[in-house]
Amino acid sequence: MPNTISVEIRPVLPESLKRLEELAGDLYFTFENEVQRLFGFLDAHCWEACGHNPQIFLRRIAQRKLDAAAHDPVLLTEYRQVLSSYDTYLEQTASEEVRKYLHPKCDLVAYFSAEYGFHTSIPIYAGGLGILSGDYLKSMSNLHVPFVGVGMLYHQGYFSQRILPGGEQRADYPYIDAADLPVTPTLGADGQEIRVQVELPGRTVWLRVWQAHAGHLKLYLLDSDLPENNAADRKITYHLYDSDTDIRIQQEIVFGIGGTRALRALGHAPTVWHLNEGHAAFLILERCLEYVAAGLDTETALERVAANTVFTTHTPVPAGHDVFHHPLMRAYFHDLIGKLGMSEERFLALGNSPHTPQGFNMTCLALRGSRFHNGVSRIHGRVASEMEAHLWPQIPPEENPLGYVTNGVHVNSMLGPSWVALLDMYMGHGWRTKLTDKAFWHGFIERIPDHVYLSTRQILKVQMLEDVRQRLTLLYRRNGLSESVITHLTRLLNNTSLNTLVVGFARRFATYKRAGLLFHDLPRLARLVNDPERPIVFLFAGKAHPADLPGQDLIRQIYEIGMRPEFQGKVLMLEDYSLAMARKLLPGVDVWLNNPEYPLEACGTSGMKAAINGGINLSVLDGWWAEAYDGDNGWAITHHLELSSHARDAQEASELLTLLEEQVVPLFYARNADGEPEAWVKKSKASMKTILPRFNSLRMSMDYLRELYAPAIRHCDGLSLNGGSGASELSAWKKCVAAAWPGVSLRLASEPPAAIQTGDPLTLQVAAWLNGLDASDVVVECLAGRENDVDGFVAATSITLEPKGPGADGETLFAVNLQGHKELPLEGFRQFRVRIYPFHPLQAHRFECGCMVWL
Repeated sequence: MPNTISVEIRPVLPESLKRLEELAGDLYFTFENEVQRLFGFLDAHCWEACGHNPQIFLRRIAQRKLDAAAHDPVLLTEYRQVLSSYDTYLEQTASEEVRKYLHPKCDLVAYFSAEYGFHTSIPIYAGGLGILSGDYLKSMSNLHVPFVGVGMLYHQGYFSQRILPGGEQRADYPYIDAADLPVTPTLGADGQEIRVQVELPGRTVWLRVWQAHAGHLKLYLLDSDLPENNAADRKITYHLYDSDTDIRIQQEIVFGIGGTRALRALGHAPTVWHLNEGHAAFLILERCLEYVAAGLDTETALERVAANTVFTTHTPVPAGHDVFHHPLMRAYFHDLIGKLGMSEERFLALGNSPHTPQGFNMTCLALRGSRFHNGVSRIHGRVASEMEAHLWPQIPPEENPLGYVTNGVHVNSMLGPSWVALLDMYMGHGWRTKLTDKAFWHGFIERIPDHVYLSTRQILKVQMLEDVRQRLTLLYRRNGLSESVITHLTRLLNNTSLNTLVVGFARRFATYKRAGLLFHDLPRLARLVNDPERPIVFLFAGKAHPADLPGQDLIRQIYEIGMRPEFQGKVLMLEDYSLAMARKLLPGVDVWLNNPEYPLEACGTSGMKAAINGGINLSVLDGWWAEAYDGDNGWAITHHLELSSHARDAQEASELLTLLEEQVVPLFYARNADGEPEAWVKKSKASMKTILPRFNSLRMSMDYLRELYAPAIRHCDGLSLNGGSGASELSAWKKCVAAAWPGVSLRLASEPPAAIQTGDPLTLQVAAWLNGLDASDVVVECLAGRENDVDGFVAATSITLEPKGPGADGETLFAVNLQGHKELPLEGFRQFRVRIYPFHPLQAHRFECGCMVWL
């Protein structure tokens, strides 16, 4: 093969357009579409050819195009309007609502995420976790929260997917040059690049720290690809989620320990440390080491670190929780264990889990090293609290400290252009300040005439169909299909097919997502899609991890099914799912399909992105959809936990096809007397108006501020007073409780009567053996409720028993008169349960010790 010589002829920006470089260098362009639109106006063809990457675009746009733009009054007006919006945005400050929870001058949130999905031109993300992180940073910038993100600059990213002629997935790893990203090296006061180092066995690894501006905040990215490092160490930050365990632990040392050192080198002193998944949990060890070096004992240091650390877990699937075998941990952390003054046994116990007894579990380290923890939906919060109940072994899972904040999506990033244009026309820019206003969205969407609403949706559908057709045409040509076959396969992907029902399914091809559920009964599916009066097109997209062979096999199966005569043009598998594809696909489909294996879908945000554009969800009641579904805004697939796995899949697949046959398809093709899809538009409106104001990242961000960050700051302040004496006191108290608790017991001091007359006193008295603890170290609590056959005992209220002094044999008496409590009217039939648990006013959560004894 002859060599190809490439030369980039770079233009010089005219003076009147100089600030294009500033716009290209700020991730603000990823969450304000008007900036991207401006680049497209300059040269649409070059903008597309450069993959909507402004760094490359400004290096490759023709000089004549820029010179012409510099004298084009229309384009200059657009340019100045964009700059005006940008400058106004940067001048804004935090609202009073935000200031209730954080002080802009004193507080700083440091957010660690292994991936960030801002835009397709910045390929340092793999899937939903990264896109969520990108959305979260955008919203934090919009709220003007003092906030920095920390991640890694992956030079080969996740991977680019190619689907081969037989449907096999091929993973390609194109090199990502930092020069093509909106990043610059961080500089010290002396003007020199800031470098930090981490210790690996027998060597030191140096790290460059890149920074990216994202509106009001900064994102720092670590990079080991430096000449000071050996060839293997330069590749530590090459691949996102590398399958090699040695490389993976090195990445997480770089991320957690190196990331902490980078923030210190930059002069940052975060008041909240937020771990988005456990990948950066080694930062807990690094921060402990800082406190130990300052003179604290290890357990007090851990208490100080945990006080202002927030941990978010994102999946109940075991593969999502990193585990490193003990010999590997010993090899990498032998020196650090000594510096911490810990025994090896105590160190390894930080990562103990009954699920992985021979390994060090990063999720468990993150939970033990934080006091504020959450899942990402109501169901996931429950599932995660049950999964990790071993950390609080005597606490009912529903009461342990692991709560939830349901995810949301960044509306400005995913709302289709036709919706933005319509909203701007009707409401000006003011709608952007009402993203969480349910009354506003309900009223506005209901007032849109049906024909206007439908035409807005159809514009997005046309754009989606065109994008899908182009992508599939390229795929099929590369795979050697003839033009006539390609024409047949893409015949329904044009603007004459607006009245064809299009169902989308796009996400990671992990097996629990059950991409193949639709295909359990192929003859039945064939009859459904080939109805000449009511056809359906199913669009599939998604990547399987290179090590996930079952997931790759699902891709192959779906591609192969789509090539069968009865499914050609009706079942289509797209390649290389990305944010660029999602921005066209999600706003344009009619129905969004999601059928994970319950309850393994932690949240799932793709359905939200479809819904905010008027798409209608057809989903298993798992993750976010269990909170959003109201009977009118979509369809629910019932889950069948009572069945075996195989029978369950068959039953739920059958119910999915039944829903399509009996509800979805008839509604889509129904027309009123005027020939309009009135009923479909009604359901689409219900989807949009109920989901947009509830499931957006602005609401999510405020939930974190209110429920996790502000309490973490207060808790840390309490432990930090008087040089950290609170942390020392709490640590010593927990040690005493741990030693005494196995001997604590509770009994009735006197048997209450089986019945009383209305108005009579009802005294409950118990005797507690505290095994050396004081009465002030515990709470004795009476729960009043009722037992039922489904849920068992359900508490309605609780009443604290007061200490009444010593009883017989060294016991301590606690008692309460249950008569006269407002929250507990004594009437009818009442049932009670009594429990005792340790209490200290400096605890972040009353059950964080995990200790409880029931009567």
